Amino acid sequence: MRRARNAKIIATLGPASSTPEAIESLFLAGADVFRLNFSHGSHDDHKNRIFTIRELEKKVKRPIAILADLQGPKLRVGDFEGGRARLEAGAAFRLDMEDALGTAARAPLHHPEVFAALKPGSELLIDDGKLRLTVESCGADFAETRVVVGGEVSNHKGVNVPGVMLPISPLTEKDRRDLEFAVEMGADWIALSFVQRPSDVQEARRLIGGYVGSRVRILSKLEKPSAIEHLASIIEWSDAVMVARGDLGVECPPETVPILQKRIIKACRRAGKPVVVATQMLDSMVHSPSPTRAEASDVATAVYDGSDAVMLSAETASGEYPIEAVTMMDRIIQQVEHDKNYQIITDASRLDPEHTTRDAISAAARQVAHTLGAAAIVTFTSSGSTTLRAARERPEQPILSVTADIEVARQMALVWGTHSIMAKDVRSFTEMVAKAVHFAQSEGFARVGDRVVITAGVPFGHSGTTNILRVAEVEEHGHQHRHNSD
Repeated sequence: MRRARNAKIIATLGPASSTPEAIESLFLAGADVFRLNFSHGSHDDHKNRIFTIRELEKKVKRPIAILADLQGPKLRVGDFEGGRARLEAGAAFRLDMEDALGTAARAPLHHPEVFAALKPGSELLIDDGKLRLTVESCGADFAETRVVVGGEVSNHKGVNVPGVMLPISPLTEKDRRDLEFAVEMGADWIALSFVQRPSDVQEARRLIGGYVGSRVRILSKLEKPSAIEHLASIIEWSDAVMVARGDLGVECPPETVPILQKRIIKACRRAGKPVVVATQMLDSMVHSPSPTRAEASDVATAVYDGSDAVMLSAETASGEYPIEAVTMMDRIIQQVEHDKNYQIITDASRLDPEHTTRDAISAAARQVAHTLGAAAIVTFTSSGSTTLRAARERPEQPILSVTADIEVARQMALVWGTHSIMAKDVRSFTEMVAKAVHFAQSEGFARVGDRVVITAGVPFGHSGTTNILRVAEVEEHGHQHRHNSD
Protein backbone atom coordinates (compact mmCIF):
# COMPACT_ATOMS: atom_id res chain seq x y z
CA MET A 1 0.00 0.00 0.00
CA ARG A 2 2.60 2.57 -0.98
CA ARG A 3 1.55 5.99 -2.25
CA ALA A 4 2.92 7.32 -5.52
CA ARG A 5 3.32 10.86 -4.13
CA ASN A 6 5.02 12.82 -1.36
CA ALA A 7 2.40 15.33 -0.16
CA LYS A 8 -0.17 13.74 2.14
CA ILE A 9 -3.96 13.94 2.14
CA ILE A 10 -6.06 14.62 5.25
CA ALA A 11 -9.74 13.69 4.93
CA THR A 12 -12.37 14.87 7.44
CA LEU A 13 -14.90 12.27 8.55
CA GLY A 14 -18.55 13.17 9.01
CA PRO A 15 -22.09 12.07 8.12
CA ALA A 16 -21.07 11.36 4.50
CA SER A 17 -18.10 9.19 5.43
CA SER A 18 -18.37 7.28 8.69
CA THR A 19 -19.23 3.70 7.74
CA PRO A 20 -16.38 1.16 7.68
CA GLU A 21 -16.88 0.87 3.90
CA ALA A 22 -16.67 4.64 3.38
CA ILE A 23 -13.56 5.02 5.55
CA GLU A 24 -11.81 2.15 3.77
CA SER A 25 -12.75 3.62 0.38
CA LEU A 26 -11.30 7.02 1.40
CA PHE A 27 -8.07 5.36 2.54
CA LEU A 28 -7.76 3.35 -0.69
CA ALA A 29 -8.47 6.52 -2.71
CA GLY A 30 -5.55 8.22 -0.97
CA ALA A 31 -6.38 9.52 2.53
CA ASP A 32 -3.31 9.23 4.80
CA VAL A 33 -4.75 11.00 7.84
CA PHE A 34 -8.34 11.12 9.11
CA ARG A 35 -9.56 14.30 10.80
CA LEU A 36 -12.25 14.15 13.45
CA ASN A 37 -13.92 17.56 13.75
CA PHE A 38 -14.99 18.05 17.36
CA SER A 39 -17.19 21.01 16.35
CA HIS A 40 -19.65 18.31 15.24
CA GLY A 41 -20.67 14.88 16.45
CA SER A 42 -20.78 13.22 19.86
CA HIS A 43 -17.98 11.36 21.64
CA ASP A 44 -19.75 8.12 20.69
CA ASP A 45 -19.65 9.11 16.99
CA HIS A 46 -15.91 9.83 17.22
CA LYS A 47 -15.25 6.67 19.23
CA ASN A 48 -16.88 4.55 16.50
CA ARG A 49 -14.81 6.31 13.81
CA ILE A 50 -11.57 5.75 15.76
CA PHE A 51 -12.41 2.07 16.25
CA THR A 52 -13.16 1.72 12.51
CA ILE A 53 -9.84 3.38 11.55
CA ARG A 54 -7.85 1.11 13.89
CA GLU A 55 -9.59 -1.98 12.47
CA LEU A 56 -8.80 -0.77 8.94
CA GLU A 57 -5.18 -0.24 9.98
CA LYS A 58 -4.91 -3.93 10.97
CA LYS A 59 -6.52 -4.97 7.69
CA VAL A 60 -4.28 -2.89 5.39
CA LYS A 61 -1.16 -3.24 7.63
CA ARG A 62 -0.35 0.48 7.27
CA PRO A 63 -0.12 3.01 10.08
CA ILE A 64 -2.92 5.62 9.72
CA ALA A 65 -2.91 8.94 11.58
CA ILE A 66 -5.91 10.35 13.46
CA LEU A 67 -6.16 14.13 13.85
CA ALA A 68 -8.56 15.33 16.57
CA ASP A 69 -9.53 18.92 15.73
CA LEU A 70 -10.75 20.87 18.78
CA GLN A 71 -13.52 23.43 18.24
CA GLY A 72 -11.92 26.28 20.19
CA PRO A 73 -13.85 29.29 21.49
CA LYS A 74 -16.66 30.36 19.20
CA LEU A 75 -17.85 33.94 19.59
CA ARG A 76 -21.51 34.17 18.60
CA VAL A 77 -24.41 36.63 18.77
CA GLY A 78 -27.49 35.47 20.70
CA ASP A 79 -31.07 34.95 19.53
CA PHE A 80 -33.23 37.35 17.47
CA GLU A 81 -36.98 37.97 17.44
CA GLY A 82 -38.29 35.61 14.77
CA GLY A 83 -34.81 34.08 14.50
CA ARG A 84 -33.37 36.83 12.27
CA ALA A 85 -33.08 40.57 11.58
CA ARG A 86 -31.95 42.77 8.69
CA LEU A 87 -29.26 45.36 9.38
CA GLU A 88 -29.21 48.35 7.05
CA ALA A 89 -25.91 49.97 6.04
CA GLY A 90 -25.41 53.26 7.87
CA ALA A 91 -27.78 52.33 10.73
CA ALA A 92 -26.79 52.32 14.40
CA PHE A 93 -26.58 48.86 16.03
CA ARG A 94 -25.93 48.02 19.67
CA LEU A 95 -24.35 44.87 21.09
CA ASP A 96 -24.74 44.22 24.80
CA MET A 97 -24.96 41.56 27.53
CA GLU A 98 -28.76 41.83 27.95
CA ASP A 99 -30.89 38.69 27.51
CA ALA A 100 -33.64 40.37 25.46
CA LEU A 101 -34.06 39.00 21.91
CA GLY A 102 -32.20 40.84 19.16
CA THR A 103 -33.78 43.27 16.70
CA ALA A 104 -32.53 45.41 13.79
CA ALA A 105 -31.33 47.91 16.41
CA ARG A 106 -29.53 45.67 18.97
CA ALA A 107 -28.49 42.11 19.74
CA PRO A 108 -27.13 40.13 22.70
CA LEU A 109 -23.43 39.22 22.71
CA HIS A 110 -22.58 37.28 25.86
CA HIS A 111 -18.80 37.60 25.55
CA PRO A 112 -17.40 40.12 28.07
CA GLU A 113 -13.91 39.38 26.71
CA VAL A 114 -14.93 40.91 23.35
CA PHE A 115 -16.11 44.15 24.97
CA ALA A 116 -12.91 44.23 27.05
CA ALA A 117 -10.80 44.20 23.88
CA LEU A 118 -12.80 46.76 21.84
CA LYS A 119 -12.06 50.44 21.39
CA PRO A 120 -13.67 53.13 19.20
CA GLY A 121 -12.73 52.43 15.60
CA SER A 122 -12.52 48.63 16.11
CA GLU A 123 -14.16 46.53 13.42
CA LEU A 124 -16.58 43.68 14.14
CA LEU A 125 -17.45 41.04 11.55
CA ILE A 126 -20.56 38.87 11.70
CA ASP A 127 -21.27 35.63 9.82
CA ASP A 128 -17.78 35.12 8.32
CA GLY A 129 -17.50 38.80 7.44
CA LYS A 130 -20.77 39.07 5.50
CA LEU A 131 -21.78 41.91 7.84
CA ARG A 132 -19.33 44.59 9.02
CA LEU A 133 -19.72 46.96 11.94
CA THR A 134 -17.49 49.77 13.23
CA VAL A 135 -17.41 50.52 16.97
CA GLU A 136 -18.27 54.15 17.80
CA SER A 137 -18.31 53.87 21.61
CA CYS A 138 -18.02 50.96 24.02
CA GLY A 139 -17.80 49.89 27.66
CA ALA A 140 -17.33 46.74 29.72
CA ASP A 141 -20.70 45.31 28.65
CA PHE A 142 -21.80 47.12 25.49
CA ALA A 143 -20.68 48.48 22.11
CA GLU A 144 -22.49 51.12 20.04
CA THR A 145 -21.63 50.40 16.41
CA ARG A 146 -22.39 51.67 12.91
CA VAL A 147 -23.33 49.16 10.20
CA VAL A 148 -20.79 49.44 7.35
CA VAL A 149 -21.94 46.43 5.32
CA GLY A 150 -25.52 45.37 6.08
CA GLY A 151 -27.52 42.24 5.43
CA GLU A 152 -29.50 39.58 7.22
CA VAL A 153 -28.23 38.16 10.51
CA SER A 154 -29.73 35.12 12.24
CA ASN A 155 -29.37 33.34 15.59
CA HIS A 156 -25.89 32.33 16.79
CA LYS A 157 -23.92 33.70 13.85
CA GLY A 158 -20.18 33.91 14.48
CA VAL A 159 -18.45 37.15 15.47
CA ASN A 160 -14.86 38.04 14.54
CA VAL A 161 -12.79 40.88 15.93
CA PRO A 162 -9.95 41.36 13.41
CA GLY A 163 -6.67 42.89 14.48
CA VAL A 164 -7.42 42.46 18.19
CA MET A 165 -5.74 40.03 20.59
CA LEU A 166 -8.63 38.64 22.65
CA PRO A 167 -7.99 37.77 26.31
CA ILE A 168 -9.28 34.21 26.02
CA SER A 169 -7.77 30.73 26.15
CA PRO A 170 -7.99 28.64 22.96
CA LEU A 171 -9.28 25.80 25.18
CA THR A 172 -12.90 26.03 26.35
CA GLU A 173 -14.39 23.61 28.89
CA LYS A 174 -15.74 21.59 25.95
CA ASP A 175 -12.24 21.53 24.37
CA ARG A 176 -10.72 20.25 27.63
CA ARG A 177 -13.24 17.40 27.76
CA ASP A 178 -12.68 16.66 24.05
CA LEU A 179 -8.89 16.76 24.51
CA GLU A 180 -9.01 14.27 27.38
CA PHE A 181 -11.28 12.00 25.34
CA ALA A 182 -9.06 12.23 22.23
CA VAL A 183 -5.92 11.44 24.22
CA GLU A 184 -7.66 8.52 25.94
CA MET A 185 -8.81 7.15 22.57
CA GLY A 186 -5.28 7.31 21.15
CA ALA A 187 -5.50 10.24 18.71
CA ASP A 188 -2.07 10.93 17.14
CA TRP A 189 -2.40 14.66 16.55
CA ILE A 190 -4.44 17.36 18.31
CA ALA A 191 -5.39 20.37 16.18
CA LEU A 192 -5.58 23.49 18.33
CA SER A 193 -8.03 26.14 17.08
CA PHE A 194 -7.92 29.89 17.73
CA VAL A 195 -4.18 30.06 18.50
CA GLN A 196 -3.26 33.72 19.01
CA ARG A 197 0.07 33.55 20.88
CA PRO A 198 2.78 31.05 21.92
CA SER A 199 1.33 30.77 25.45
CA ASP A 200 -1.82 29.20 23.90
CA VAL A 201 0.26 26.28 22.60
CA GLN A 202 2.17 26.07 25.90
CA GLU A 203 -1.15 25.79 27.77
CA ALA A 204 -2.22 22.85 25.59
CA ARG A 205 1.21 21.23 26.13
CA ARG A 206 0.82 21.50 29.90
CA LEU A 207 -2.62 19.90 29.73
CA ILE A 208 -1.41 17.04 27.51
CA GLY A 209 1.60 16.55 29.79
CA GLY A 210 -0.87 15.84 32.61
CA TYR A 211 -2.15 12.70 30.86
CA VAL A 212 0.19 9.89 31.84
CA GLY A 213 1.93 8.28 28.90
CA SER A 214 0.46 10.62 26.28
CA ARG A 215 2.76 11.66 23.45
CA VAL A 216 0.13 13.14 21.21
CA ARG A 217 1.51 15.90 18.96
CA ILE A 218 0.11 19.41 18.65
CA LEU A 219 -0.84 20.94 15.32
CA SER A 220 -1.52 24.68 15.74
CA LYS A 221 -4.14 26.18 13.43
CA LEU A 222 -3.24 29.66 12.27
CA GLU A 223 -6.57 31.40 11.73
CA LYS A 224 -5.98 34.72 13.54
CA PRO A 225 -3.81 37.55 12.16
CA SER A 226 -2.28 37.96 15.66
CA ALA A 227 -0.82 34.44 15.29
CA ILE A 228 1.15 35.64 12.24
CA GLU A 229 2.84 38.30 14.39
CA HIS A 230 4.16 35.52 16.67
CA LEU A 231 4.76 33.05 13.84
CA ALA A 232 8.30 31.91 14.70
CA SER A 233 7.62 31.22 18.38
CA ILE A 234 4.25 29.52 17.70
CA ILE A 235 6.00 27.20 15.20
CA GLU A 236 8.74 26.56 17.76
CA TRP A 237 6.23 25.41 20.41
CA SER A 238 4.11 23.39 17.96
CA ASP A 239 4.81 20.01 16.36
CA ALA A 240 3.08 21.08 13.14
CA VAL A 241 1.07 24.01 11.80
CA MET A 242 -2.09 24.39 9.74
CA VAL A 243 -2.82 27.32 7.43
CA ALA A 244 -6.56 27.63 8.23
CA ARG A 245 -7.38 29.81 5.26
CA GLY A 246 -11.14 30.02 5.80
CA ASP A 247 -10.85 31.81 9.14
CA LEU A 248 -7.70 33.67 8.13
CA GLY A 249 -9.58 35.00 5.09
CA VAL A 250 -12.36 36.41 7.29
CA GLU A 251 -10.03 38.58 9.38
CA CYS A 252 -7.36 39.33 6.75
CA PRO A 253 -8.09 40.82 3.32
CA PRO A 254 -8.55 37.88 0.90
CA GLU A 255 -5.70 39.12 -1.31
CA THR A 256 -3.22 38.70 1.56
CA VAL A 257 -4.10 35.06 2.32
CA PRO A 258 -2.02 33.49 -0.53
CA ILE A 259 0.98 35.57 0.60
CA LEU A 260 0.51 34.51 4.24
CA GLN A 261 0.19 30.90 3.09
CA LYS A 262 3.59 31.06 1.36
CA ARG A 263 5.14 32.82 4.35
CA ILE A 264 3.86 30.23 6.85
CA ILE A 265 4.94 27.28 4.67
CA LYS A 266 8.43 28.75 4.29
CA ALA A 267 8.76 29.35 8.04
CA CYS A 268 7.66 25.77 8.81
CA ARG A 269 10.06 24.36 6.23
CA ARG A 270 12.89 26.34 7.83
CA ALA A 271 11.97 24.94 11.27
CA GLY A 272 11.59 21.39 9.93
CA LYS A 273 7.96 21.23 11.14
CA PRO A 274 5.15 19.72 9.02
CA VAL A 275 2.72 22.23 7.53
CA VAL A 276 -0.85 21.60 6.36
CA VAL A 277 -2.87 23.76 3.95
CA ALA A 278 -6.61 23.60 4.66
CA THR A 279 -10.08 24.96 3.87
CA GLN A 280 -12.07 25.15 0.64
CA MET A 281 -9.42 23.34 -1.38
CA LEU A 282 -11.94 21.51 -3.58
CA ASP A 283 -15.03 23.24 -2.20
CA SER A 284 -17.21 22.92 -5.30
CA MET A 285 -16.86 19.10 -5.02
CA VAL A 286 -19.23 19.23 -2.02
CA HIS A 287 -21.97 19.26 -4.67
CA SER A 288 -20.16 18.54 -7.93
CA PRO A 289 -18.21 15.46 -9.13
CA SER A 290 -15.38 17.63 -10.46
CA PRO A 291 -13.59 20.73 -9.14
CA THR A 292 -13.20 24.13 -10.76
CA ARG A 293 -9.94 24.85 -12.59
CA ALA A 294 -9.14 27.44 -9.92
CA GLU A 295 -9.45 24.81 -7.17
CA ALA A 296 -7.17 22.38 -9.01
CA SER A 297 -4.68 25.22 -9.36
CA ASP A 298 -5.01 26.03 -5.65
CA VAL A 299 -4.16 22.47 -4.55
CA ALA A 300 -1.27 22.46 -7.03
CA THR A 301 0.09 25.73 -5.59
CA ALA A 302 0.11 24.27 -2.05
CA VAL A 303 2.10 21.29 -3.37
CA TYR A 304 4.55 23.47 -5.35
CA ASP A 305 5.03 25.57 -2.19
CA GLY A 306 6.16 22.47 -0.31
CA SER A 307 3.21 21.68 2.01
CA ASP A 308 3.44 18.38 3.86
CA ALA A 309 -0.29 17.80 3.55
CA VAL A 310 -3.45 19.22 2.01
CA MET A 311 -6.80 18.85 3.72
CA LEU A 312 -10.40 18.17 2.73
CA SER A 313 -13.16 19.35 5.11
CA ALA A 314 -16.81 19.46 4.00
CA GLU A 315 -15.77 17.76 0.74
CA THR A 316 -15.39 14.41 2.55
CA ALA A 317 -17.36 15.05 5.78
CA SER A 318 -20.72 16.08 4.36
CA GLY A 319 -20.28 16.34 0.60
CA GLU A 320 -21.95 14.28 -2.11
CA TYR A 321 -18.65 13.10 -3.66
CA PRO A 322 -16.20 12.23 -0.82
CA ILE A 323 -14.30 9.48 -2.69
CA GLU A 324 -14.09 11.54 -5.87
CA ALA A 325 -12.68 14.49 -3.88
CA VAL A 326 -9.83 12.38 -2.43
CA THR A 327 -9.18 10.76 -5.81
CA MET A 328 -9.01 14.19 -7.47
CA MET A 329 -6.63 15.52 -4.82
CA ASP A 330 -4.42 12.45 -5.26
CA ARG A 331 -4.36 12.99 -9.04
CA ILE A 332 -3.50 16.70 -8.75
CA ILE A 333 -0.63 16.01 -6.32
CA GLN A 334 0.82 13.24 -8.50
CA GLN A 335 0.59 15.42 -11.61
CA VAL A 336 2.43 18.30 -9.91
CA GLU A 337 5.13 16.07 -8.42
CA HIS A 338 5.85 14.56 -11.85
CA ASP A 339 6.34 18.04 -13.36
CA LYS A 340 10.04 18.83 -13.85
CA ASN A 341 9.41 22.36 -12.58
CA TYR A 342 8.35 20.85 -9.27
CA GLN A 343 11.83 19.42 -8.71
CA ILE A 344 13.44 22.70 -9.79
CA ILE A 345 11.27 24.67 -7.32
CA THR A 346 11.89 22.12 -4.55
CA ASP A 347 15.66 22.23 -5.09
CA ALA A 348 15.65 26.04 -5.16
CA SER A 349 13.69 26.26 -1.89
CA ARG A 350 15.99 23.89 -0.01
CA LEU A 351 17.46 25.45 3.11
CA ASP A 352 20.95 25.14 4.52
CA PRO A 353 21.15 22.52 7.27
CA GLU A 354 21.54 23.61 10.89
CA HIS A 355 25.06 23.32 12.29
CA THR A 356 24.46 20.01 14.08
CA THR A 357 25.61 16.47 13.39
CA ARG A 358 22.05 15.22 12.87
CA ASP A 359 21.18 17.94 10.33
CA ALA A 360 24.49 17.49 8.52
CA ILE A 361 23.84 13.72 8.27
CA SER A 362 20.29 14.28 6.99
CA ALA A 363 21.48 16.77 4.37
CA ALA A 364 24.28 14.41 3.34
CA ALA A 365 21.79 11.51 3.04
CA ARG A 366 19.77 13.49 0.49
CA GLN A 367 22.92 14.47 -1.42
CA VAL A 368 24.28 10.90 -1.46
CA ALA A 369 20.88 9.50 -2.53
CA HIS A 370 20.76 12.07 -5.35
CA THR A 371 24.33 11.41 -6.53
CA LEU A 372 23.92 7.62 -6.49
CA GLY A 373 20.38 7.66 -7.88
CA ALA A 374 19.34 5.60 -4.83
CA ALA A 375 15.93 3.94 -4.70
CA ALA A 376 15.05 5.14 -1.19
CA ILE A 377 16.27 6.76 2.01
CA VAL A 378 15.63 4.55 5.04
CA THR A 379 15.50 6.24 8.45
CA PHE A 380 15.53 4.33 11.73
CA THR A 381 13.83 6.47 14.35
CA SER A 382 12.55 6.07 17.89
CA SER A 383 10.95 9.51 18.31
CA GLY A 384 10.37 10.55 14.67
CA SER A 385 13.09 13.22 14.69
CA THR A 386 15.38 11.40 12.21
CA THR A 387 12.44 11.07 9.80
CA LEU A 388 11.40 14.72 10.20
CA ARG A 389 14.95 15.82 9.41
CA ALA A 390 15.05 13.63 6.31
CA ALA A 391 11.70 15.10 5.17
CA ARG A 392 12.93 18.68 5.76
CA GLU A 393 15.55 18.03 3.05
CA ARG A 394 12.78 17.21 0.52
CA PRO A 395 14.76 14.43 -1.21
CA GLU A 396 13.82 13.06 -4.64
CA GLN A 397 13.65 9.57 -3.09
CA PRO A 398 10.85 8.24 -0.89
CA ILE A 399 11.63 8.13 2.84
CA LEU A 400 11.03 4.82 4.62
CA SER A 401 10.54 5.62 8.31
CA VAL A 402 11.25 2.48 10.38
CA THR A 403 10.23 2.56 14.04
CA ALA A 404 9.33 0.16 16.85
CA ASP A 405 6.77 2.65 18.18
CA ILE A 406 3.27 2.45 16.68
CA GLU A 407 2.45 6.01 17.84
CA VAL A 408 5.48 7.42 16.03
CA ALA A 409 4.66 5.36 12.93
CA ARG A 410 1.15 6.84 12.88
CA GLN A 411 2.31 10.40 13.54
CA MET A 412 4.75 10.22 10.62
CA ALA A 413 1.84 9.45 8.25
CA LEU A 414 1.29 13.24 8.16
CA VAL A 415 4.87 13.98 7.07
CA TRP A 416 5.94 14.74 3.47
CA GLY A 417 7.42 11.83 1.50
CA THR A 418 7.28 9.41 4.43
CA HIS A 419 6.26 5.77 4.26
CA SER A 420 5.91 4.44 7.83
CA ILE A 421 6.99 0.91 8.73
CA MET A 422 6.63 -0.87 12.09
CA ALA A 423 9.58 -3.07 13.13
CA LYS A 424 11.36 -4.11 16.30
CA ASP A 425 14.35 -1.99 17.36
CA VAL A 426 17.62 -2.94 15.66
CA ARG A 427 20.60 -3.79 17.84
CA SER A 428 23.52 -3.80 15.41
CA PHE A 429 24.76 -2.27 12.15
CA THR A 430 24.42 -5.61 10.36
CA GLU A 431 20.80 -5.95 11.45
CA MET A 432 20.08 -2.32 10.51
CA VAL A 433 21.43 -2.73 6.97
CA ALA A 434 19.66 -6.07 6.49
CA LYS A 435 16.32 -4.63 7.63
CA ALA A 436 16.69 -1.46 5.54
CA VAL A 437 17.30 -3.49 2.39
CA HIS A 438 14.54 -5.96 3.23
CA PHE A 439 11.92 -3.23 3.75
CA ALA A 440 12.96 -1.24 0.69
CA GLN A 441 12.47 -4.40 -1.36
CA SER A 442 9.38 -5.89 0.32
CA GLU A 443 7.50 -2.56 0.34
CA GLY A 444 8.09 -2.15 -3.40
CA PHE A 445 10.64 0.69 -3.36
CA ALA A 446 13.80 -1.11 -4.48
CA ARG A 447 14.84 -3.98 -6.75
CA VAL A 448 18.00 -6.10 -7.00
CA GLY A 449 20.93 -3.85 -7.95
CA ASP A 450 19.37 -0.71 -6.42
CA ARG A 451 21.03 1.19 -3.61
CA VAL A 452 19.44 2.53 -0.47
CA VAL A 453 20.78 5.24 1.82
CA ILE A 454 20.33 4.59 5.54
CA THR A 455 20.38 7.04 8.45
CA ALA A 456 20.03 6.22 12.15
CA GLY A 457 21.32 7.12 15.56
CA VAL A 458 23.80 5.21 17.69
CA PRO A 459 23.29 4.05 20.35
CA PHE A 460 20.20 2.45 18.75
CA GLY A 461 16.85 3.16 20.37
CA HIS A 462 17.79 6.61 21.74
CA SER A 463 15.89 9.55 20.31
CA GLY A 464 17.46 12.60 18.70
CA THR A 465 20.85 11.03 17.95
CA THR A 466 21.00 10.89 14.13
CA ASN A 467 24.73 10.36 13.61
CA ILE A 468 25.34 7.61 11.04
CA LEU A 469 24.96 7.28 7.30
CA ARG A 470 25.29 4.01 5.36
CA VAL A 471 24.78 2.98 1.75
CA ALA A 472 23.70 -0.56 0.92
CA GLU A 473 23.05 -2.40 -2.32
CA VAL A 474 20.13 -4.76 -2.81
CA GLU A 475 21.42 -8.16 -3.89
CA GLU A 476 19.90 -11.54 -4.68
CA HIS A 477 18.48 -13.67 -1.83
CA GLY A 478 18.37 -10.77 0.56
CA HIS A 479 22.19 -10.42 0.70
CA GLN A 480 23.45 -6.91 0.50
CA HIS A 481 26.75 -5.27 -0.15
CA ARG A 482 27.65 -2.48 2.26
CA HIS A 483 29.40 0.74 1.33
CA ASN A 484 30.76 2.40 4.43
CA SER A 485 30.14 6.10 4.57
CA ASP A 486 29.79 7.05 8.21
